[in-house]
This record gives sequence, structure tokens and C-alpha cells, in this order.
Amino acid sequence: MNRYIKLVYIIFLVLGGSGNLFSQVILDEKQVPIDIKNYHNLNTPYTTTLTFFYNLAEDNYDPKSAAEALRLSEANLPNAEKLAVKLKQVFDGNGVIVRISEIPNDPDYIDTVYSDQAKYFFDTKNLPLVYLEKIGEEWKFSSLTVSQIEKMHQETYPYGTDRLLNFLPKLGNQMYFGLHFWQLAGMFLLILVLFLSHKLMTLLLDRGLLYLMNKLGYGYVGKTYLLPVARVTSIYLIVVLSSLFIRLLQLPIEVVAFVLKVLNAAKPFVITIVFYKIVDIVAMYFSKLADKTESTLDDQLVPLIRKTLKALVVIVGTLFVLKEGLEVDIVPFLTGLSIGGLAFALAAQDTIKNFFGSIMIFIDKPFQVGDWITSGDVDGTVEEVGFRSTRVRTFRNSVMYIPNGKIADATIDNHGLRQYRRFYTTLTVTYDTPPQLMEVFVEGLRKIVENHPDTRKDGYHIYFNNLSSYSQDIMFYIFFEVPNWAEELRCKHEILVSIVKLAKNLGVRFAFPTQTLHMEDFPGKNTLVPSYHQDSSVYKGKLQEFIAKELTRKE
Repeated sequence: MNRYIKLVYIIFLVLGGSGNLFSQVILDEKQVPIDIKNYHNLNTPYTTTLTFFYNLAEDNYDPKSAAEALRLSEANLPNAEKLAVKLKQVFDGNGVIVRISEIPNDPDYIDTVYSDQAKYFFDTKNLPLVYLEKIGEEWKFSSLTVSQIEKMHQETYPYGTDRLLNFLPKLGNQMYFGLHFWQLAGMFLLILVLFLSHKLMTLLLDRGLLYLMNKLGYGYVGKTYLLPVARVTSIYLIVVLSSLFIRLLQLPIEVVAFVLKVLNAAKPFVITIVFYKIVDIVAMYFSKLADKTESTLDDQLVPLIRKTLKALVVIVGTLFVLKEGLEVDIVPFLTGLSIGGLAFALAAQDTIKNFFGSIMIFIDKPFQVGDWITSGDVDGTVEEVGFRSTRVRTFRNSVMYIPNGKIADATIDNHGLRQYRRFYTTLTVTYDTPPQLMEVFVEGLRKIVENHPDTRKDGYHIYFNNLSSYSQDIMFYIFFEVPNWAEELRCKHEILVSIVKLAKNLGVRFAFPTQTLHMEDFPGKNTLVPSYHQDSSVYKGKLQEFIAKELTRKE
């Protein structure tokens, strides 16, 4: 923090002799014409710019004359002077340098770069909506520019900082070291705010964060990994505050432009450092996961992932610093890089795809060694997860090698992760079964499930739920709580045997798809329709006999 204060102090000394006659914007004072008529002239982009900025200069402050350079609507006429001042502040706050010698002095100037119209843009990157346009014989700031002044001013001075633009000058205009007293006071307040912010963040992080992590039992992780990330984040807060308040001091435009460029470069630079340190946290998490596995491949993969992610963070961060901060055109560099990268990617695309596929398998863990998986034509048990492919043992006892890139993109059904194994079937009973017997039979089926040691007791459904074309249907929907397929088959066998015994004991007949012609009355023959007891207590007695004989024995 002491180094930061020294840096601000050095900037302060530099600013002391950096003032210029036209405050923030207009440079090249020696080329400014002496004839006052040029300060009230809207015939060319050059004279309009001079009229606007010169009449807002400190030594020649005339906002009414400057407002003549705005193309105003009837609604904006009462606020013309305020709009002119705010537009000037937008230029100043964004550090846009207007070099008067570079502005065209041609009444018939045509912009051939952006619009092919009679327009002049000052800075298409920082102020794309601010431009002059010619209508009739006059050049003025466009109607679109005027309509966006309030919005641009709010974006340039957010979070209520625009109020300080009117408050700070009230502190005094005496000149010291080439700066006004209010500018010096503003610099002092800026240093004070940054110092207090740094102390507050340090207090919250060093004490609050570490205290919380110690309470949660992660004191080492918080001190070693999280605290460095949090401290760098506090530096980002200081950079953001600096970029907000430096605009309010109305310092010479060259200084503002330089400082803003440095701060804009510092933002992605600090963010890059944050993500660089976050990679260590991610690598630590992967390392903990790798320690829990028996395979040594993931132990070798973690350092590779850490180095790859850090290299990626550095590359992306550098590009953002160059493009967003230093405003360097990186398109030619990326174009040349992409040509070489394209040739390499085409030659090794399958290898790269399988490499990232193996990483995704280790991260997501869709299966483990020993799990039974199904994915397309693949159906078997996972034996090994390799760097390029995964080995699966099929139920034919053959071995399949599947590229990890293909597995990463496929839908995988992992049977090995099932907690319960479902068994669903439909029991078809003949139509001559009376309701009393049906009720007792369903009750007996439930008793079979409840008394079996490997069935789920809180999640089964057994109901008489359908009348089909040839049978009365009972839905039999249960779950087994067993670890593997062999145990599942054993439980199915036991349940089905119990169902058959129950049906035989109660006299229930299972239906099957047939067409039967029944002759209820045929001379000299008995009817084919079986006779059933009308009293349900008879069937309940048989059920109790079955439970006592078959189910109690299993217990």
C-alpha cells in the first residue's frame, strides 16, 4: 500500500505542471486562431469543434455559445447549457483527446470510413454515439448525440459520482502547483478512500475469512488458497475506485487518458491473476479426488490439468490486457496464430478430442471401474479408464475399447449406480375369478413382498388396475435392494415361485391369450365354469394358511 501511495504522490507532482489553457480537451494551442469569429462558427467540423470546446474552457467560459454546437429539439432548449457542459464532461471523463489540428476544415467533408455521409466521429471506440453531422450549411453535434448525453454522462460518472462534479469546485479555486485547491482536495480524498478501502478489505479478509474457514474446519485451505485470491480481489476494488474518481478531478486530458489506459489494463491483469490462483484451488480439489481412487492415471493427470489451465489463463488474460487495456489490435496476431493452429488441430483433432474426453470423465465421474454401463452398442462392465480410451468387458466376455471423446459425447446409462432394482410385471387372472377372491389374492401378493427380506417395503404398488380383452390384470411393481444382477435374479425367482404357490393355494387361474367357447348348459355334461365360494372368509382362511406355511418358513 505504501508503494501505491508513493506512486500517487509522483503522479501528483507531475500534474502540478501539466495544466493547459483549454483544460481537459483541446491541445495544440499554438494553432488556435486568434480571430474571435472562429469561436462562433459552425461552417466546418473544425470550427464547430473549436466553438464548442473553446467556449467551455476555463479562461473563456461561455456555455451559451458552446450550446450553439448542439442540434437541439424544442424540449431540450431550456437545458441547452447544461447539456453542453455534460457533453464536455463526457469527453473529459472518458479521456478522449481532441487534437484540433487533425479535425477537417472542409465544409463538404464526407466520412469515408464509417458512414459515407457528412459526419465526423471523434472516437468510435470510447464515444461511438458522439459525432458531428451537417444539415444545411451548419455542422452540429447530431440529434442522436444530444439525446444520449444524459445516458452517457450517467455511464461515465456512475453510482452518484456525478454529484461530486458540482460539489468539489465549491471547495475553492485557488491555484497551487498549477492545480485548483478543489483538485488537490479531491486527490487527497481519493488517496484517503483507497487507503481506507484497502484497510477494510484487509481486515475483512485476514480476520473474517480466516475465522470463517477455521470454524468450518478448512483453515489450511483458506490461508493457503483462498486468502491470496481474496487479497488480489481487493486490489481490483482499488483499481475500480481509482477509475471512477480520477474522472472527477478534471485533470489535464493527457494525464487522464494515460491514467485511464493504465487502469483499464490493470483490470484484466488483476482478473487474470485471480483466475491464475483459482487454478491452484481447482487443482487441489482434483488432487483430493485422485487420492481417493486406486488408479494412478488421475494422479498423473492432475498436474497436467493445472499446467494447461494456467497456460490458458495467461494467454487469454494477456489478450484481454492488450485489447481492452492497451487498445492494441490483436486481430493480425490471432489471424497468424489461427493459421498455424488450424494445421495442428486438423492433424491431431482425434487425439485432442480423446484427451479432453478423458478429462471430462475424471471430472464428471459418470461411471467407475466395476460399473455396468449401457451406451449405444456398448453394454458391459467397465474394467479400466485409460488416457485415450475406456475398456469395457461385455457379457459375451469380449473386450471393447471405446475412445474417450466418443464416451464424453454419448448418453450413458449407469446400472451400477442404482440403489434399487425395479421388477415390474402384469399378472393376468381369468375373468371367472370373483371379486372376493381377487381382493384376497392381491392382499396375498402384498404379504409376499412385505415378508421378503430383499424388497423395498416403502415403495411398491400392487393393484387390480385393468380389464383387458382376455384377462383381469394386476399390476405388480416392486423394487429389490440388492447389489448386483445375480442377486436380482435370485430375488425374482423367489418372488415368482411364491406367487405361483399363492395362486395354486387360493385356486386362482392365470389367463393367457386364447379364445374359448363356453357351453354353460350341455345335456349330460358338467359346466366348464368353475364354482367359487361366495363367502370371502373361505379365501382369507386359505390365505392365512399360505402365509403360515410358506412365508413364515422363509423368515
